[in-house]
Amino acid sequence: MVHVLSGRVLLRPTDPERSRVFYGDQLGLAVYREFGTGPERGTVYFLGGGFLELSGRSEAPPAADVRLWLQVADVTAAHAELLAKGVEIVRPPVREPWGLVEMWVADPDGTPIVLVEVPADHPIRYRPGI
Repeated sequence: MVHVLSGRVLLRPTDPERSRVFYGDQLGLAVYREFGTGPERGTVYFLGGGFLELSGRSEAPPAADVRLWLQVADVTAAHAELLAKGVEIVRPPVREPWGLVEMWVADPDGTPIVLVEVPADHPIRYRPGI
């Protein structure tokens, strides 16, 4: 078995500075580390139990099947904060049939990002008898 110590999602944005503004300033992700110099320098952000790295540059946006799933404590508060920062909300918070509260935004290259709140009574948090 492979012993994984850490993991990260790698994105190659079409406009690295625009993406750094989005992930750092608008979404408010904390910086784990930065490396290199110039416009294509790398920035790695904390994603709870993982990391998001923006580095290099791509001529085309990521494939349409790339998505980010970010759990937040309060999706309603996240919605208000992101609106105040000018982030376009693709879909406001909705309680899904599976019990999670989800809100959708997109990064500057169109990568879909779901912000998820797990209610206290959801099976992800609560399992009777355990």
